[in-house]
Amino acid sequence: MIIKKAELETVCGITSTLPENCLPEFAFAGKSNVGKSSLINGLLNRKALARTSSQPGKTQTINFYNVNDSLYFVDLPGYGYAKVSVEVKAKWGKMIERYLKKSAVLKGVFLLIDIRHEPSDNDRLMYDWIVAGGYHPIIIATKLDKIKRSQVQKHVKMLRTGLGMEKEDILIPFSAETKQGRDEIWSLIERMINPEESL
Repeated sequence: MIIKKAELETVCGITSTLPENCLPEFAFAGKSNVGKSSLINGLLNRKALARTSSQPGKTQTINFYNVNDSLYFVDLPGYGYAKVSVEVKAKWGKMIERYLKKSAVLKGVFLLIDIRHEPSDNDRLMYDWIVAGGYHPIIIATKLDKIKRSQVQKHVKMLRTGLGMEKEDILIPFSAETKQGRDEIWSLIERMINPEESL
């Protein structure tokens, strides 16, 4: 996809009303330091549209990015590392759950997991949560450039086993440095928007 427009359109906090968008939405979930902002920036060919931070847990809102007036990227709050109280984390959880249940136009949920490590308890919880919400999470295995090419298959298998993924579930290795995986993610998004065209 050629990106002509990409802008942050709506920011929702814990008490905000979620927007009732008509365009398809694609949500991105993941641990606080997994590279979510880097992935969104990489997909949109922008350097700093989604704010990256050296402080994990920076995204404490649900951010809606309008892409080409044809779809939305929805950046969900990062989980796991944020130095916040259990109470605030619980509120974020409720906020994410509310979004997953309420969005009428959510087409796909991408769950980002660091390819170098086994899925954490939080990763597995989020995966199960997304499945319980009626979605098949698409796993984006980030930080691909941090491991040797010869290790990729072994690490992919480790993630699939650790999450209990089904054989047909999709996992895409991605590198924010080299952009490997970018085209694959975009073609998947386009297929989810127009499934009849891919038949």
